[in-house]
Amino acid sequence: MNLRPLTLDDRLFVTEYLRRFPPVISELTFTNLFAWRHTRPIWIDEFRDSLLVFAETKAGLVLLGNPIGPVTLAEVFDAYGSRISEAERFPKDKLTDAALPPGATVAEDRDNADYVYRREDLASLAGRHFTKKRNHINQCLAAYDCQYETITPETIPECLAMQERWCTDRECKIEPGLRGEDQAIEETLLHYGELPLTGGAIRIAGRIEAFTVGEALNPSTAVTHFEKAMPQFHGLAQLINQWFARENLAGFSYVNREQDLGIPGLRRAKESYSPDHLVEKVRIVLVVSNVGADLLR
Repeated sequence: MNLRPLTLDDRLFVTEYLRRFPPVISELTFTNLFAWRHTRPIWIDEFRDSLLVFAETKAGLVLLGNPIGPVTLAEVFDAYGSRISEAERFPKDKLTDAALPPGATVAEDRDNADYVYRREDLASLAGRHFTKKRNHINQCLAAYDCQYETITPETIPECLAMQERWCTDRECKIEPGLRGEDQAIEETLLHYGELPLTGGAIRIAGRIEAFTVGEALNPSTAVTHFEKAMPQFHGLAQLINQWFARENLAGFSYVNREQDLGIPGLRRAKESYSPDHLVEKVRIVLVVSNVGADLLR
């Protein structure tokens, strides 16, 4: 075992594992793991030709997602023993009874289920169930001169400036969840040129007022990491969603737009786009006497 904290230097190593064993959950991209590592430290290990990702919590280490490679969940639990307390964000369709150690309990994790949409649905918004979305977009286009562009390293400072304005309006420094997201967005944008990202932005009166960033999750599915629109522009959030799917994600069949975290308003918004399916996840809790923290020293 060679447990170590995730750093930017691991991006090619991690990305190669993900290329060989394409993930289905939104957590398993290098960008996601790297960007959120300040909120919850991320550790990685290579074990039996597989990559393991762990999150550090107050209770110790938890396995984050499924092992990336051929090793089974049971083998990981057996090897790590009391060093890990549980597995979380584990894709339900990869879970088998044979993989569970004795005494383990499995709980549904609906709040972290990923919403997956047909890219064509997001790009075209065709059909009666998208009438309200189209109306919002038409109102935005009628009221403002919206210009779309692909994000480049040269436009990153403007995106960061917009994110700062957005955070000022939402008081990100006070609300812990928004503060963590703001830090993750900043990390993503500052390393935009070093990560396999694609992004789009909308200018109104020459200033960036919306942006979004995503990347390939697997050969058929893209994942959208962040999407921000200044709230004073009615319909702008719907517009950046549509134009990004149309202009930047044309090579994919599906778009994973991550989870709703159990937030009622966010759940309604994600459900309103008629997802094709959810990537269901579970939490697997182990019965252990104590969790060793020596590996973190």
